[in-house]
Amino acid sequence: MGAMLTELETIIADRKANPREDSYTNKLFNKGVNKIAQKVGEEATEVIVAALGQGHDEQVAELADLFYHTLVLMAQLNIPLAEVEAELRRRHQSR
Repeated sequence: MGAMLTELETIIADRKANPREDSYTNKLFNKGVNKIAQKVGEEATEVIVAALGQGHDEQVAELADLFYHTLVLMAQLNIPLAEVEAELRRRHQSR
């Protein structure tokens, strides 16, 4: 899973550096941090709905959407995945 997130992070960073007109990622970047953060919130709500009343496939799809939109938000905020991983590692080691 980590390798796929890193690959997706790279693709998102490329879209940010080299915009493509037909890219959904670029449409999000063009709308700015408020819209991207809103999408993360919407996707989080959809994960909750799926967890409480939908099947496994829908749950997986909604979680994938949440991961993707979170990575877009992180790119917008210039927060690399490695920094979040380091924070998780720090938290784990302090227990």
